[in-house]
Parts: sequence; C-alpha cells; structure tokens
Amino acid sequence: MTIRTRVAPSPTGDPHVGTAYIALFNMAFAHSQGGQFILRIEDTDQVRSTAESERQILDSLKWLGLNWDEGPDLGGANGPYRQSERREIYDQHAKVLLDKGHAFHCFCSPQRLDTLRAEQMANKQTSGYDGHCLHLTEDQIQHKLTAGEPHVIRMKVPDSGVCTINDMLRGTIEIDWPQVDMQVLVKADGMPTYHLANVVDDHLMKITHVIRGEEWINSAPKHKLLYRYFGWDMPVLCHMPLLRNPDKSKLSKRKNPTSITYYRDAGYLPEALVNYLGRMGWSMPDEQEKFSLDAMLENFDISRVSLGGPIFDQEKLSWLNSRWIKEELTVQQFAERLQNWLFNKEYAMKFLPFVKERAERFSDVAPMSFFMLAGLLDLSAEHFVHAKLAQEDVKKILQFTLWRLEQQTQWTKDNIFADIKAVSKAMGHKLGEFNQPIFIAIAGTSNSWSVMDSMEILGPDMTRARLRQAITVLGGLSKKETKHFAKAYKALDL
Repeated sequence: MTIRTRVAPSPTGDPHVGTAYIALFNMAFAHSQGGQFILRIEDTDQVRSTAESERQILDSLKWLGLNWDEGPDLGGANGPYRQSERREIYDQHAKVLLDKGHAFHCFCSPQRLDTLRAEQMANKQTSGYDGHCLHLTEDQIQHKLTAGEPHVIRMKVPDSGVCTINDMLRGTIEIDWPQVDMQVLVKADGMPTYHLANVVDDHLMKITHVIRGEEWINSAPKHKLLYRYFGWDMPVLCHMPLLRNPDKSKLSKRKNPTSITYYRDAGYLPEALVNYLGRMGWSMPDEQEKFSLDAMLENFDISRVSLGGPIFDQEKLSWLNSRWIKEELTVQQFAERLQNWLFNKEYAMKFLPFVKERAERFSDVAPMSFFMLAGLLDLSAEHFVHAKLAQEDVKKILQFTLWRLEQQTQWTKDNIFADIKAVSKAMGHKLGEFNQPIFIAIAGTSNSWSVMDSMEILGPDMTRARLRQAITVLGGLSKKETKHFAKAYKALDL
C-alpha cells in the first residue's frame, strides 16, 4: 500500500502558518514512508474563497519548499483538486446517503434554528439539531421539494452509545454519540460542507493517513460514521497539537502574526521558518535545534511528536533565523538573499517615485524609506498622542480600520481609500484627523507620503500586522473592550 497524505487549505484569507505546519508534517510522514503528499483546495465556501488567496497559498508553500506530488497546479490521477470543480461527485454521494436512509432533508429556517440554539443554551443543554425534520413523510418531503422550499441535507447520527476513535498519537478516544450533532452535509446553495467533501475526497484520492490539527477531534465521529455509511475503510487518523501563543492560548492573529507572507516580507529565511515549524512538537533524534528540511525528512518519525501545545514564539524564531543567516550564508549569499527579498529594483520602483518628490538629497532616501523595508516598527504610546482625540478614540480608529481592511479581498489603493473613507465618515471624523494614527501605525510618522499608496505596496499582511501592533502598543483590548468595540462597529452605517 502506498502511503498518501494531504493538506487541504481553504482559500479564504491570508496563507496561515498553521497550514504550513500541517503541510510540513504530512509531507514529512509521507516521504518517510516512501509515499505521496497531495495538495487539495477546499473552496466550497464560494462567498469567501478567492483565486488570489489560492495563489498566495500555493506561492507561500512553494517558498517554504513544501512541495506536493499532486495538486491543482500539477494535476494527477485523482483530480480535480479543487472542491468547487467536484460538485457532481458530491451530489452523487449525497444521493447515495439519502437513498440508503443515512441522511435526510431539513427544511428548518435559520430563525427556528437560532431559537432552538438559544433555548438549549438557556437550559444548559448540548447545542445541536433536534431532529425536527426527521419525522416528515415522503409525501411531505416531495411536496416541499417541488415547491422549492429552501433546505439542507443532514446526516443521521445515533442517539445513544459511544463512538471509539483510534488516533496514531493519542490512542483510543471515546466520544458519546449524543454529543455529536446531525451535521449539515449539503448547504442550501447545493454546495457540500467540509464534512461530506472531506470524506468523499479523501476516499477517492486514496488518502491513507489524515494528519490534521486537534481541533478536528470532535468531528472524527461524524467522519467515521460517513465512512461506515458509504461502506469504505477509514484512513488512519492523527491529530496534531495546536500551535499556541506564548500565553498558551490558541495561535491567533490578534496576538501573533499568523500569515506566511508576513514572515516572508519581514525578512525571515524560508529555511528558518520551516526549521522552526518542524520543532513545533517534534524533535530530531539528537535533539539539535537547527536542522534543514532534508534532514527532517531523513530522520522523521511521527512517534516523536509531543502532544504538549507547542509555543510559537517570534523571539525564538528570530533567534533561529539569525543562526541560519550567520552559519549558512556567506557574505555573497547574504547579499543575494537581501536583494531577492526587498532590496531590488522592482520593489524599489514602487515607492521611489514618492521619495523622489520629497527628497532634497540622496541621503534623505534612507530615512524616508525605512518603513518600506521593515517588519514591525519601534513605536510607543507617545507616538499616538492626538491633538483632538482621546486614546480610546484612537484605538477605535485603528481597530475599526483593521476590521474593515480584514474584509478587503481586492488589495488596491482605491479600495483601501474607499474603506478608510467609509469608516471615517461613519465614525464622524474628518479624514485628516482620522488618518493620523493610521499614518503612524504604518509609517512611524504622520509626515509621510500617501498612506494609501504605502499600504498598497506593503500588502495586506504587513499592513494588518502593523495596525494590530499599534493597538497593542496602546494597551490592547480587553474582552470587555473588544465586545464594546464590536458592538459599536456593527452599529456603524457601513
């Protein structure tokens, strides 16, 4: 049997270091067993999925050297490798489940489901579907379908007993069936949910081992049940420990930059980032901290994975990156890497026109341009003192702008300006006073060229990271403040 593993990212945002982490361990396990590693794009969320996000995912993984044997760009015998191109396959398999009585049509409205969820929470019950549409007769179902009533397809789940899951790292996991929801398999728009598509794809793509994050443990019973319903053998499961912030919370962009492209643009070597991700819960036989991807593949043994939550610490990553620079690069190689990073004509030509209009001497270029060649800036709360606005208002401007820009999928100067202008107007601020803290967060000074042009050139990852840093510099947001800000943001006329 040929060992086959996969990584299946969703193209709905910035390429996440967690995706690289899971991709690395899937690749390492497959190669250690003489097997194959597959990349699949899970783009069933047609509203949020974008071609640009998919391109960034592929480019980022290639930058890290995490290469796949089959995928949307390479093809292969088991394609297509985008779920949006496999809808007929999912339709066929959903019909099989309906015909066998393992799934059912659910016509419950979102309002009814919201009310049900609220009642269950008030009564401290497990949240989940109550089986309301299980009792419809065939005639009632056909009448509703003929009338075109909106509906989803749900899977049936046992209402008693225990589901036993075998995990490569964790041994036997037991989950009571009453804790498992009657999962939606096909959404109202006809697209499959992750759960149906994931099981069907893994089977048809001959995946033998599913190595994924531990957040999917509670979904394992649903997947095991679907394999049973289809009469298929289930792949071996392996749930990796989640990456953690230094405070042990789940790695999140609010506390740590999480985009692969942020680390690329901030000047980290791909070898160092892969090395660091390889140390997340795993160690070399000789315990050495610095090792290459090839060395990891040669020595990989998945039994050496530790289940303790690995801490993603930027300071430790920077230390490891410095070792790679000092120990692996000659001065000539350092110069070449530096040039390939951002010290090149193509990148410089994006911002030098703005510098040229302001410069009196060539010596002005470096201080004017430093923020275009930096990662996070050295800022303090004093930088954000505003002549007209209180600190809380400044934090609101930064946070509301961040939330708005996190929704932007077409990163252009015009779109950035439209977003900032909209938030400024909705908050009742003049654009000049509104922009001041944004200038400081992005450029380190309010006396710079157009912040919109700067943000376009820096890109979404670095821009958002600097806005988050600015909010942190101003003391960050408590849970209470976050809730208060979110309510105020939602109330804006945007």
